[in-house]
Amino acid sequence: MEIGIDSFAAQFDDTNANVSGEDAMSQLLDRIEHADKMGLDTFGIGEHHRKEFLDSAPVVILAAAAARTKRIRLTSAVTVLSAADPVRVFQNFATLDLLSKGRAEMVVGRGSFIEAFPLFGLNLQDYDALFAEKLELLLKIRDSEFVTWSGKFRPALHHQAVYPRPVQQRLPIWLGVGGTPSSFIRAGVLGLPLMVAIIGGETHRFRPLVDLYRQAGLDAGHKMDQLTVGMHAFGYVAETTQQAADEMWAGYAVAMSGSVAKDRGMPPVTRSHFDLQSGKLGAFLVGNPETVAEKIKRHSEALGGVSRVSFQMDTANLQHDKLMKSIELIGKRVMPLVNEKSEVNKLTPEVLND
Repeated sequence: MEIGIDSFAAQFDDTNANVSGEDAMSQLLDRIEHADKMGLDTFGIGEHHRKEFLDSAPVVILAAAAARTKRIRLTSAVTVLSAADPVRVFQNFATLDLLSKGRAEMVVGRGSFIEAFPLFGLNLQDYDALFAEKLELLLKIRDSEFVTWSGKFRPALHHQAVYPRPVQQRLPIWLGVGGTPSSFIRAGVLGLPLMVAIIGGETHRFRPLVDLYRQAGLDAGHKMDQLTVGMHAFGYVAETTQQAADEMWAGYAVAMSGSVAKDRGMPPVTRSHFDLQSGKLGAFLVGNPETVAEKIKRHSEALGGVSRVSFQMDTANLQHDKLMKSIELIGKRVMPLVNEKSEVNKLTPEVLND
């Protein structure tokens, strides 16, 4: 199983202080380099257009990281494709692939916030139609050097060449989803790897949606081993489970009571709710290395097998040194425990009937 980190380039820490932009970015690049040295498989940068986060241009951050890393795969988490030009998205990630010598990926999605729509002059009523059309074009560009295509929201292309081409023959494109059944079906029909963002609730409740994805993929003629599932969740690892919970709660409570929570209409968070999410059935990956490794295994079993797990830590406003230590524990202690035990993604169609 691949294990990685996702970051939104948060500009706060648990001292409740606003870290300067240049310091926050420098620390983020240090964390990506550290994750590479600790043996983690992936590092993803999100995309937001908000004051709290510095990730409005994720490919720029990933390109800077490419120069400081050697083996870790560099991905978006997610690229808000609805608000972007697929030609430029492909060109940016193809360039990143060249800079990183074949380590670029992207996770594309519709995004969990809507500020990109007015910012780029888009109509929110076209929310899904924009994404569907742009995903179609992005895949055509990925699969062919010369593209002929027409749609509603962008000028047509007539045997137009798109350069540069990446190192990888087929640049990996994952589809990032939340809880909308149609999104799971779309990923299955297209045969794209699926990244499920589980930011709350109980992981096993997403199993019917993952089964829907796999069944849609099989019905569309794709092979089971092509229908890859990953999971993104809040997480934090410390030497003891109590330490991990206490340290993450302090920053999480601040973050979840700020503008992000208000914009989503979320109720005030409580410690009891946080502890429930950090418990056996909850989505959060919080605890000591042994506890988190066991929980990753349970998550994988609950979803019928996953091939990638990504920790989201910096939205909990944790200080840089704590994040660095957590990355070290994930690389040195969690990953060996997980991969010592895992039998991941070895599924047959019969698993859908379990």
